[in-house]
Amino acid sequence: MSEQSAVRPEYRIEDLAHHSGATVRTIRAYQDRGLLPRPERRGRSNVYGDSHLARLRQIADLLDRGYTLASIKELLDAWDTGRGLGGVLGLVAEVQGPWTDEEAARITRAELDARFGGTPDEEAVREAVELGVLERIPGREAEEYLVPSPQELAVAVELYAAGVPLSAITGHLRELREQVEHIAGRFLEFTTEHVFARYLEHRPPTDSDAAEAATMVRRLRPLAQQTVDAELARAMRILATRHLQIHLSPEAPPARDDEPRPVQIPADTIRAVQKLVGAENIATFVTAATECELNKRTLDALTANALNSPTVH
Repeated sequence: MSEQSAVRPEYRIEDLAHHSGATVRTIRAYQDRGLLPRPERRGRSNVYGDSHLARLRQIADLLDRGYTLASIKELLDAWDTGRGLGGVLGLVAEVQGPWTDEEAARITRAELDARFGGTPDEEAVREAVELGVLERIPGREAEEYLVPSPQELAVAVELYAAGVPLSAITGHLRELREQVEHIAGRFLEFTTEHVFARYLEHRPPTDSDAAEAATMVRRLRPLAQQTVDAELARAMRILATRHLQIHLSPEAPPARDDEPRPVQIPADTIRAVQKLVGAENIATFVTAATECELNKRTLDALTANALNSPTVH
């Protein structure tokens, strides 16, 4: 090796900020929190090396993956004690990888307007961006959007062509998304309890446990969609047949008293109840609260009747 190549790169804090993309203030904050090793002191100057630059890039990557600084501190401490980060980062990459084979596409604003009747609708586009059905592409001269799920957009196009207003389509998607997220949450709770708990006993998990968990994620990844597809097909067959019978009948049959009926409950209420009792107990809590209110009203009515009765002195 030449003498020049053998010399390790050295940075002042301003240079380190420039190469890493972090600010000087952020670098100092990371040092104070123990996320970044202290620099080497050279006379009156602080000197940073490639290890500091690599650490800053690791922190930035973990932040992008959704980790908090406290969690990153735990991971980096484990790595510094020799436990490694490779398995953990592999597990993170596996979980954050694509959960569908569908590939994103692009669409221009002109193409988008043409698919929905040819008349521009700014409010509909704004809602589609808010819902993530469309994503704006910065720096494009022509107005163009990324479509994460072309299938989802195609469904909206077909529904609109069938006469469904755009506001009804987006409203239905919001409602459907809450229900699907609940199903996804329950599937994750179920698999964590029965499959992944043994891999996550240590915080952070060891390299070998994290690698095994990543393999298990790959095996179980398609199961959620397969289960939902099968159950949706079953439910649609049963409910579609029932709906058809109702609409073909000369007289609509009376609803059975013992048959469950859907009730619209505001999303904020559902979230508040979930925080109180957990997702799995929402229906039970709502039922109990309703029965409690009905019982209270019954007691109030009985008390009022008794007070108004002439036999009461």
